[in-house]
Amino acid sequence: MVILIPAYEPDQQLPALIRSIRQAEPWLPIVVVDDGSGAEFKEVFDAVRALGCHVISYGRNRGKGFALKSGLGFIADNLPGHDVVCADSDGQHRTADILRVAATLQENRSAQGWSTMVLGSRKFTGGVPARSRFGNTATRVLFTLATGERIPDTQTGLRGYPAAMIPWLRSVRGDRYEYELNLLLEARNAGYAICSVEIATVYLDDNSGSHFRPLADSVRIYAPLLKFLASSFAAFLVDTVLFVLLTVLVDSLLLAVLGARAVSSAVNFMVNRRIVFEHGRDRPAGAAGVRYFSLAGLLLAANFGLIWALEGAGLLALPAKILAEAILLAISFVVQQRLLFTAQVSGKAAGKRSRPGPREPSASTHIPG
Repeated sequence: MVILIPAYEPDQQLPALIRSIRQAEPWLPIVVVDDGSGAEFKEVFDAVRALGCHVISYGRNRGKGFALKSGLGFIADNLPGHDVVCADSDGQHRTADILRVAATLQENRSAQGWSTMVLGSRKFTGGVPARSRFGNTATRVLFTLATGERIPDTQTGLRGYPAAMIPWLRSVRGDRYEYELNLLLEARNAGYAICSVEIATVYLDDNSGSHFRPLADSVRIYAPLLKFLASSFAAFLVDTVLFVLLTVLVDSLLLAVLGARAVSSAVNFMVNRRIVFEHGRDRPAGAAGVRYFSLAGLLLAANFGLIWALEGAGLLALPAKILAEAILLAISFVVQQRLLFTAQVSGKAAGKRSRPGPREPSASTHIPG
């Protein structure tokens, strides 16, 4: 087992955490990644080195995802075969919880093989900062919408990974906070399971040590759903404009509806395949196209059926159409994300096909003797 801790501009909470881990498990390997913190934080990392940790440093801040993949690359090269528990450097994770995740990881590996990641899940009770409570709730809801899975804490930084999962972990896209959510989004498609173990909810000084940027990092995290919504809105505009034109050119409401929907669906398919669900490029366009337009036909029929039912229940036509479109939008996202544009890769295949993670010359790598 190896503990991996990414750190950007850490305070004395980092050495305190290392000392606590050392007291509980004196010989446990610990890898700390200095994510371009700068010379003014040299004292903190010197203290970490003095405690016998492996320290990886590079010149500029690259983001948490990059730091994690750099650490995983170091572990793969220098500590092969070790399972990994990732923890944050800001004092939010207690040593007892880190070791609990490690123990659960080992138990799952013995019972279920090498295919389960373990999440340390907070309950978010007590004095939790409002932005943290809201952010986790929003991400949890969107994650359930996108995958159909309910995970109590999608933003936890305390996670355990089997050693065999490291090649896949290094291949998943994302260099900043979005990386950890991408792991959860892509785990099932790669053949991996997710389990959670309850941990304490700890926020020090109203989470003032966090480097999370509410606007920029939230956009990165929610990008898959935001891109899907933008693509759907663009298709809606194309559909509406063509519908108006066709009603002028042809004397058939049915032809106008079907013609506009055919063109807007083709536009939506290409945008979703190339931009929204980027891993959909790995699936042949023909196979994805057949599935997509089959889905489009079913959604068109469902749209009429829902509007008819809602109007029958007493709802006016326009509100009925808006509600039906909203319901079907959610269904469309789930189906496309999980079935249409999924690179169908098994866990073992993912390991074979994965690209190496980020490799950058280390300015300071210390390996205890």
